[in-house]
Amino acid sequence: MATTSKTQVFVWQGVDKQGRKTRGELSAASSALVKAHLRKQGIAAKNVKRKPKPLFSSKKAIKPADIAIFTRQMATMLKAGVPLVQSFDIVAEGVENETMQELVVDIKNEVASGGGFAAACAKHPKYFDDLFCSLIASGEQSGTLEVMLDRVATYKEKTEALKAKIKKALTYPIAVMVVAVIVTAILLIKVVPTFAVTFESFGSDLPAFTKMVVALSEWTQRNWFIVLGLTVVAGFAFKKAREKSQPFSDWVDKITLKIPIIGDIIFNSVIARFSRTLATTFGAGVPLVDALNSVSGAAGNAVYRKAIIQIRDDVTTGQTLYSSIRFTNIFPNMLLQMVSIGEESGSLDEMLDKVATHYEEAVDNAVDTLTALLEPLIMSVLGVLVGGLMIAMYLPIFMLGSAM
Repeated sequence: MATTSKTQVFVWQGVDKQGRKTRGELSAASSALVKAHLRKQGIAAKNVKRKPKPLFSSKKAIKPADIAIFTRQMATMLKAGVPLVQSFDIVAEGVENETMQELVVDIKNEVASGGGFAAACAKHPKYFDDLFCSLIASGEQSGTLEVMLDRVATYKEKTEALKAKIKKALTYPIAVMVVAVIVTAILLIKVVPTFAVTFESFGSDLPAFTKMVVALSEWTQRNWFIVLGLTVVAGFAFKKAREKSQPFSDWVDKITLKIPIIGDIIFNSVIARFSRTLATTFGAGVPLVDALNSVSGAAGNAVYRKAIIQIRDDVTTGQTLYSSIRFTNIFPNMLLQMVSIGEESGSLDEMLDKVATHYEEAVDNAVDTLTALLEPLIMSVLGVLVGGLMIAMYLPIFMLGSAM
């Protein structure tokens, strides 16, 4: 297997065919390759040197949403009849993210020097996965690149919209509970001790509830840094365990599906992603077995990833997609019926697209319902925490006032 050298960014200056001075940046494995690329473009390189790395980088990271926008813009340019290389220039000029702009320019230079669009994207696996590259390669080979880019753009947009809904469902309650914990900690560490000093001058026995809060405050003051450290270590260890241990990651995915309400949202999102990815790949002319390979990688959950691999193996032996999916016993009946209709009518991609749309809407509705239910629940929890602490602090004062 051939190995590729690590690319670096080079700054170059040169003269074009009209004798005009020009300059720019280019990613390549060596300065010799930069000069070779420039010669193919009719530029005589005068000075090529490695671009120095800044001490502190303020560049924005490239997000999946940026790739979705880039794909949509390229599809629009090509549909309008703009040449491929010129389309890269137009898209790059309109990108505000400097890192994304460099990526687009790098791909353009690869294509301008004679490489393919898919091959140029494959050199950046961090941003373009195998599914993206294989679909673009299919479009290049069949001469329908603009159509394939439109399919990929739609797929990316739908996928990112689905991810945004899931993040919305999980981020809001987590953020509110974190704020609740911080507020409670501040009250226990800063506010309660002030009241405790005042209570010492009363010379009378405190209510049991107040004693409990004061004891909790004293314990928090002594051990808050230990609790904070253990929380950070536990979070870091959990993250690393998911990255390094496949069995642990699979177990987390399995447990997540069983969480009330959240599990239903994740289930619907997995079915939507399965249907959308399979509809996109199969509709693009990718053979079913190869399409299922791509779908398994995009499943987003270990339970369904294993099931999809089993489906692929069953399809390879000659079974229908419907029977292979039904054998797993974890896919919904609606998906099974639509797949059956699609296989019989020869419109599998259309049926899968309808299933994806249905479950994406189900995720959207579930997220709205969850948010509506959580808002009063979270407010109640905050009221109990903060209100309980305040009652515990003022209770001795009220009792003292009534005794006078």
